[in-house]
Amino acid sequence: MKDIKRRIKSVGSTMQITKAMELVASSKLRKAKAHAESCRPYFEKQYELMCEIASAKRDFSTVFTEAREVKNRLFIVIAGDRGLAGGYNSGVLKLAAQAHEGDTVKPKIIAIGKKAVEYFEKRDYELVGKYPQLAENVKTADCGDIAEIAVNLFTSGQVDEVKLFYTTFVSPLVQNPVDMPILPLVAEGGSADNDLINYDPSPEAVYNRLVPKFMLSLIYCAVVDAYASENAARRTAMENASDNAEQMISDLSLKYNRARQEKITNEITEIVSGANALE
Repeated sequence: MKDIKRRIKSVGSTMQITKAMELVASSKLRKAKAHAESCRPYFEKQYELMCEIASAKRDFSTVFTEAREVKNRLFIVIAGDRGLAGGYNSGVLKLAAQAHEGDTVKPKIIAIGKKAVEYFEKRDYELVGKYPQLAENVKTADCGDIAEIAVNLFTSGQVDEVKLFYTTFVSPLVQNPVDMPILPLVAEGGSADNDLINYDPSPEAVYNRLVPKFMLSLIYCAVVDAYASENAARRTAMENASDNAEQMISDLSLKYNRARQEKITNEITEIVSGANALE
């Protein structure tokens, strides 16, 4: 009975922690969700502009749109800074690992989030950028640095493909890890009225100037989206943990009451047996 009582107290203490973490994650999720939703229109409009420029001329071609034979890759991987978020971290990290299973050369990595840095360092990947503790207070300057590294590696020919791995927020209960190719760019769906638009000095020059800005906003939106997903996953995980702890306490309490009842019954039986012996 003492062991059961001690276990009930221990599980109760754990449940208090998971309840507190659930409330904190819920509070952060509301802010992160609003932030993610406010970023998307800007990114979508900028992508639409890039499609229009790319379709302005039939012979349009820049270093950012030319397809190459892929020999070296760069992966930008966004994971969390902490655990206790269900399958949030493992989902996106496994997706990144599976994306180069057949390659003879491991990709270069820009790791965003403490868990991503730890994962790739332990497996001897070449990290060209480490950004732990970035997501909660993300700044455009940091995203600009990441975009600059990616653009420089691609334009210099050190990598032939750049991919972004992050977890997109669908709903508080659903978060999906995504694999997004970002360089070379394939711009489609431009406006049909592009013959009326003139770009100075040329569509290619405007496009080359715009791509780093597009990369910055893309990475910023992905980090914000991933942070909302992380908090949603943590809230769900802590809610499930609290429910499991509550069920465990209920089961242990039932076990404790049965043991207590059995002990009382044995004591009564002993008393009655002793009284009968005296008669």
